[in-house]
Amino acid sequence: MIAARGTSVEIPTPDGVADAYLTHPEGGGVHPSVLLCMDAFGLRPHLCAMADRLAAEGFTVLVPNLFYRAGRTPVFELPELIDPGARPEIFQTIGPIMQQLTPELTMRDAGAYLEWLADSPLSTGEPVGVTGYCMGAAMALRTAGTYPERVAAMGGFHGGNLATDAEDSPHLVAGKITAELYFGHADQDHALPPEQIQRLDQALIEAGIRFRTEVYEGAPHGYTQADTAAYDEAGAQRHWEALLELFHRTLR
Repeated sequence: MIAARGTSVEIPTPDGVADAYLTHPEGGGVHPSVLLCMDAFGLRPHLCAMADRLAAEGFTVLVPNLFYRAGRTPVFELPELIDPGARPEIFQTIGPIMQQLTPELTMRDAGAYLEWLADSPLSTGEPVGVTGYCMGAAMALRTAGTYPERVAAMGGFHGGNLATDAEDSPHLVAGKITAELYFGHADQDHALPPEQIQRLDQALIEAGIRFRTEVYEGAPHGYTQADTAAYDEAGAQRHWEALLELFHRTLR
């Protein structure tokens, strides 16, 4: 792998300006682009490190602060090891901000992020790859369905509430997707029970989408996040292998 070079950037959106982390292979040039959608704990050093790892594989990666309406990064004060089980008050702060970020707002922002990436002198343009974690997996799925002409591949990992009974459930965009999808679900995930996995798979099958679903046995919700108590090294490595295979194959 090559070295990555990262910097802070600002993305104009219809509702303001989102701060973000942009990283790319050292040495410049243009590269296929990836939009990385954060989990609920926000844009922080660990997510920047994940983006750098993708960049070292030859991609230009953008990680926006999805909670920019609540403030610039860091939006929350987090412990060095994030463990909501030991400190449940964390979600007393995060929860209301998550609830304010509606699907409509999320997709309005996604359009701005994709447009900014496409115009970047470090990008080969569109289509791009999108990956998301926890709540970011729902955003990634919605983005693939809302902007099908812009997204060639999507990876979603330990996503929650992807196929609910709600009228705006993420899986309902399946009929508009043209990208290839990969899902790495957490085993026995309280946020994505087996019936939701089945509902998601069925919607994708009926829509004729190219996709692969895997349930990572023994991996808890949040297993890719090394700065949390949920981190599972085996699951995280498996996720990297699947995501890189998808992006190297579809974005070149």
